[in-house]
Amino acid sequence: MSDWMTLLEVGGPLAAFGGGAAYTRVRHPGVYWSTVGLSLSTVRLLGSYGSVMKACGLTVQPSRLRAFAVKATTRREVRPVPPRRGIIRPTSTGLRLRLRLAPGQEPADVAASAERLRHAWGVHALYVKHVKPGVVELRLVGFDVLRDVRMPRKADGGHLKVPVALREDATAFVRDYRAVPHQLTLGATLSGKSMYLRHLVTGLARQPVALVGIDCKRGVELAPFAARLSALATDPEQAAELLPVLIKEMEDRYDLIKTRQGIAPGTPAEDITSDIWGLPESERPVPVVLFVDEVAELFLVATKKDEERRDEMVTQLIRLAQLGRAAGIYLEVCGQRFGAELGKGATMLRAQLTGRVCHRVNDEASAKMALGDIAPEAVMAACAIAPERPGLAVAGDTSGGWSRIRTPYLSLGDAARICQESAHLTPELAALEPFRPELPAGPAVTPAPVVRPVPVTD
Repeated sequence: MSDWMTLLEVGGPLAAFGGGAAYTRVRHPGVYWSTVGLSLSTVRLLGSYGSVMKACGLTVQPSRLRAFAVKATTRREVRPVPPRRGIIRPTSTGLRLRLRLAPGQEPADVAASAERLRHAWGVHALYVKHVKPGVVELRLVGFDVLRDVRMPRKADGGHLKVPVALREDATAFVRDYRAVPHQLTLGATLSGKSMYLRHLVTGLARQPVALVGIDCKRGVELAPFAARLSALATDPEQAAELLPVLIKEMEDRYDLIKTRQGIAPGTPAEDITSDIWGLPESERPVPVVLFVDEVAELFLVATKKDEERRDEMVTQLIRLAQLGRAAGIYLEVCGQRFGAELGKGATMLRAQLTGRVCHRVNDEASAKMALGDIAPEAVMAACAIAPERPGLAVAGDTSGGWSRIRTPYLSLGDAARICQESAHLTPELAALEPFRPELPAGPAVTPAPVVRPVPVTD
């Protein structure tokens, strides 16, 4: 009887702990990782590092000096050595450690064994990042961070930089307009494309940037942000009037740069520039970001009469994409499909859009339109996005690199409120004033009472 009581006293708490850990792992993976998973994975890594590296073919024969020292001091068999391991740094989502590669190894050797290392150490994913010659960083992710997106607290923001989504390696996906001036974002209905656009608008709303919108869905996507927009066109007719104004603004900025380039014999080298960022801050024009939602509506025509207007708008968009970067004008083009079937100029415009983000699409051809010409292996990843995960996308650029990202949830009301609070940052551009959206009369806001400090007496 006493043995049974002892078994119940010991086994009961263990069973409860195991059941609680299993429940936490499914429902709250972040909590499970911080309490249990981190310790288990660290023990596995430290205990099996040498044997796992040997099984993955990542060990090399030691140098002659080391082999001689081993034989002279221990008289044991000289074994192949793995890459030298650095300090293990735990994070809220995984582990990070650096490896110093042995002579003859390259980062591709470690990357090829990433899947085997992941299984050996019991983590959700493992990524290899090249740090410097001879050194790579292993990023171990303990759980699926894209299931419940939580952006890192220290996201790398800045001027014209917007942390808009989370990568599958638990780092922030930052939309940097200085590095990637123009971008194409595709996605079917309810794929999360609008959520991605909201984060871009709200992120830029807090910065000294002019936001211009073309929303041919009668403005239903961009109209809630009217308080922060410098210009808004809600149909193709208005877009046909707005685009020439942007072209004229771009040409005026080039004239300003050209005037600054009147190089005198004694002009310092740092004063010579070919874009607005080389101008003095007092003379530098404010950057302009143009959002084009449902770009197909600009290409589609119903009558022969509309073709001339369509061709003119497409030509203007192509000019902005080719020449706008130096003038501080950037394009963010969104749509459900974007290919040669839209008409003349579509392929040429797409070729100028460096960045690509593809949400869930309805067919493989749409994924190829976004990613096929820059990262063919990413096409299947985009086609595998499930409808149950809105906001999940595949991001790539013309360098060939790509990764899965997911945008956190942001309600339309919260996004509109941020734009209203940032309305005072809207720059004044005289050329765009006729296109400034009219704000509806809202309820009167009662100012907060002034609280005067009570004097303190000794």
